[in-house]
Parts: sequence; C-alpha cells; structure tokens
Amino acid sequence: MSAEPSPSPHAVTLIPGDGIGPEITRATVRVLEATGARFAWDLQPAGEEVMAKEGTPLPARVLESLRRTRVGLKGPITTPVGTGFRSVNVALRKELDLYACVRPCRVLPGVRTRFAGVDLVVIRENTEDLYAGIEFAVGTPGLESLRRLVHDEAHRDISLDSGVSLKPVSRTGSRRIVRYAFEYARAHGRKKVAAVHKANIMKFTDGLFLEVAREVAREYPDIAFEERIVDALCMLLVQHPESCDVLVLPNLYGDIVSDLAAGLVGGLGVAPGANVGEQAALFEPTHGSAPQFAGSNQMNPTAQILSGALLLRHLGESEAAARLEAAVAQVIAEGRHVTADVLPDGSSLAPATTTEMADAIAAAL
Repeated sequence: MSAEPSPSPHAVTLIPGDGIGPEITRATVRVLEATGARFAWDLQPAGEEVMAKEGTPLPARVLESLRRTRVGLKGPITTPVGTGFRSVNVALRKELDLYACVRPCRVLPGVRTRFAGVDLVVIRENTEDLYAGIEFAVGTPGLESLRRLVHDEAHRDISLDSGVSLKPVSRTGSRRIVRYAFEYARAHGRKKVAAVHKANIMKFTDGLFLEVAREVAREYPDIAFEERIVDALCMLLVQHPESCDVLVLPNLYGDIVSDLAAGLVGGLGVAPGANVGEQAALFEPTHGSAPQFAGSNQMNPTAQILSGALLLRHLGESEAAARLEAAVAQVIAEGRHVTADVLPDGSSLAPATTTEMADAIAAAL
C-alpha cells in the first residue's frame, strides 16, 4: 500500500553531481517519488562542468538554495587529485558547518560479502583535524615562519623540503560530534558508542578528543561506552565486525574507517551517507563520481537510493523510508533486476541497467 501523500511537498535542493552522479540521482528521484512522498526539487548543478561554465564548481546559488531548503540530495562530485580545485564536498561541509558525517553500514541479503551480521554506523567529525585544509607548501614564507615557531617552542626541526598540514582538534568540535553520536544511538535504539582515537601517540589532539568523549559519555548512562585505538579497531572490524555498533571518530580516521566498513557490507555501491549540521543536512552516497563510467547507465544506484531513504527519515517520512529500504533489500535478494556488481554468483541473467534496477525498486514499492 502506498503512503498517504505529504500534506505539502518537501522542498529539497537537488545537486546531481558529475561523472555517474546524474544517472544515479535520476534513479533515486524516481524511487523517492514512487514512495508517495512529495517533493519540490530545486535543481542546482555543481562540479566540473559547472566550473567550465561559471568559473567555480560551487556557485553561490547552490549554498543559497541549501540555506533556504535546509536539506539536499547530492550525487557524487569529482575531486581532482593533487591539482585543480579543492573538494566541493569539503567546501559544502565547511560553508554550511555540516559537522557530522553519518554512514550506516549494514549487510543486505543477496549482496556478495564475506561477513554476516554487520550493522554499524560510522559517525565522523567533518570540520576539523587534518582535513581542515591548513597547509603550508614547500619553500613558502608561511612554512618558514612555522619552522621557526616549531624550532623555538617544540625544539624540533622541520626539514626544508617538507610540506606541512596542521591538525586542529577543538573541545567544542569534539563535544558536539560525540554528543551527536550518543543522541543518534539513543534515537535509533543503538546500545553502544565507541570513541576511536590515537591518543596514545597524539596526546594533545586525539587525547583531547578522548577526554571530551569520556566526559560526554557520562551524560548517557543508558548507552555503553568503549574506547578504541584506531589501528586496533581496524583489526577488530575485519575479525569481528558484528561486535561494533556506533563508532565516533575524528575526521581523517572517519574517512578511512567508513570505507573499510563499506567494504565489509559489499562495497561503496551499497553504502549511503549523510552530512548533517544545524543549518542543513545533505544526503549523498559514500562512493565517488567514477567519471570513466559517466553516461553508461550501468552503475549501481543502491548507495544513492539508500541515502534517499535517510533523507526521507530526516524529513519525518519514516514509513516511506522503511518501505524503500525493504524494496531495495527485496530487489537485491531476488537478484533478477540488479546491476553487475550485485548479481548473484553463478547467475546466468544479464545485469540490469541503472534505470532498470530503479524501475524494479519502484515496482517493489
């Protein structure tokens, strides 16, 4: 049975992205509308093609739209490696203070994986740490000033041919992300939060993060609290991932561990994500834009569609979200209308296109 239509359409900023982004975003819009929820999409292109036309990959109009609607659905956007413009994804998080990156990782029946029973959530701090973008290039006056400061204050020398990135970790940023993790656990019936760190080595940055995590944990006696050193956590994730529940991490560790966790449940193609702050929430898949496959209509839309389910929950459309997740799980478990990466082993069926998989999910709704 279809849900009752929303009393009024939800205004949502729609950023198709580039590479495979536009096709998986079209597929997602198709199934979101098939749930019965109503949307007023505000289309706002961004990325490489927009850079060529407008001189920036992130025009002010995109941010203005997100500030107005307070919620967005975004396809992946290409980030050049080493050269070119800085990450649009990072810019969006900074401009809108989307401080919490939320990436649920759950095994779906029918998805090829070596693991069973995995159902965890990675909550990553999004604004600080080495990803804050405070960097000094080799041979610059700024680096020379930093070298003198380090020599005078820390009695250490930085090599002349070094590039340097700074790792700011604040009490304020740590507190709000850890509190977000505990509130998320409480709201979603989760039992345990683990703070992930390297405080044994980085005592004034990760040490501060862990100290704040301990303070916040005392405010939530109903939620168990654990402390995990990041390298030990990685070993635990590949040995006993079913023992993990909610993980809260500083920025860099969160980026790495969320991809590791996605690998446990079948890969980035089935891993949804959200970036959340007080001003707005932006929903997008964990994976990248795969520009070499742009326009092929062969890519798995599951991660983007499940990100759409997270968007529905954020909008208060919990029943529609549950039906959408069930429809995705049904289509994958049946294995008849799925893309090549989720075809059952030994299947003689031809893989479905992106569009055909979306149609099958819409039909299952």
